[in-house]
Amino acid sequence: MFSLSQRFQHISNQALSFAIFAAVFVVATTWAQLYRDNVFELSSVIGKVEPINVRTSRYYGSVNGKPKENIRLTFDLDADLTPLFNWNTKQIFAYVTATYNGKLKKDVKSEVTFWDTIITDKADAHIILENIKSKYTIWDLEDKISERELTFHLHWNIQPWIGTLVYGETTGQTMVTIPERKVPPKQTKKAAAESVAK
Repeated sequence: MFSLSQRFQHISNQALSFAIFAAVFVVATTWAQLYRDNVFELSSVIGKVEPINVRTSRYYGSVNGKPKENIRLTFDLDADLTPLFNWNTKQIFAYVTATYNGKLKKDVKSEVTFWDTIITDKADAHIILENIKSKYTIWDLEDKISERELTFHLHWNIQPWIGTLVYGETTGQTMVTIPERKVPPKQTKKAAAESVAK
């Protein structure tokens, strides 16, 4: 009647068809739940963005030893990402970015990441941070990043157990202009000796 190989092929085809159907069902119900919970309209508050370090470095971002400005900052963040968790959520990757236009080429838009975290538990999904330092020091392709207007956003990325990654961002944003770097005047040896003597 049927050979062993034909029976194996028949069972394999049925199993594969069922697996594909189950995966499509899981992905569709996950997306339906995300839209029902309105996760693409979550709000966040990014506040008190303050540069703590604007300096010139030949080591970070420099090309051919030409110094570049580096910036590090502090900020506050309040965002409730608990609606992103459902039965198919493995973990959430959340990150704070800033977008800004080029100084020389106004039509060029850059985006940099200042901070990120991975959330594996729904209980930790309400992020409340105060005066947190950025994880990363940022520099621009151009020589200076100061005197630019940066727009800060909180982005998120859901890594599901089954299905594709889901990307989004919260609705809150903050705009900050980075002040010009203050370069202290050079002291003469005599003035330096007098300040030490005092």
